[in-house]
Amino acid sequence: RRTEKRMAQFTKQAIINSFLKLLEEMPLDKITVKDIVEDCGVNRNTFYYYYHDVYALLEELFSDEIRRAMEEEHRGYETWQQGFLESLQFVMENKKIIEHIYHSISREQLEQYLYDVTDDILVQFVRTQTGELTVREETIRFVASIYKFALVGMILEWIRDGMKSELLEIIDRVGYLFEGVTRQILEKSLDK
Repeated sequence: RRTEKRMAQFTKQAIINSFLKLLEEMPLDKITVKDIVEDCGVNRNTFYYYYHDVYALLEELFSDEIRRAMEEEHRGYETWQQGFLESLQFVMENKKIIEHIYHSISREQLEQYLYDVTDDILVQFVRTQTGELTVREETIRFVASIYKFALVGMILEWIRDGMKSELLEIIDRVGYLFEGVTRQILEKSLDK
């Protein structure tokens, strides 16, 4: 039984590795199941045993990365920027893949991935800014959402522009703005 499980993990990893290799070479919407199975040496039925289609494979890939990012998030970074950059490790290490996904018909999966890895990090950041203020959870989440949409929007623009500038510079600039106004926003929310 253990051997079967390892074999299944090995097969899935082979499929994922071939998918990533192909994504390095071509846009997502040009990759077919046939391309993947030919590259990794499994048959189509094996692919369909694990994945409904190429987009299901992409969804699982992002889900795995989100899970990894959430596990790492709980390591306790000094700043939200550190946690955010660590969460985007997959993006930073696979720029060509991200570019090919971004320019495909399935860009919404990439956007959702970015929203998901950003959400908890920013909620935690806003919580740290409350200090002695008694702020409702919905207000904390609302402020974090505003930051999330701004930050993900900037990341998507960075990807669209070819990821030429340093992501760290963008994150630092955004961080400087967030830290400068978050407390004021939370204090104003007490009036409502």
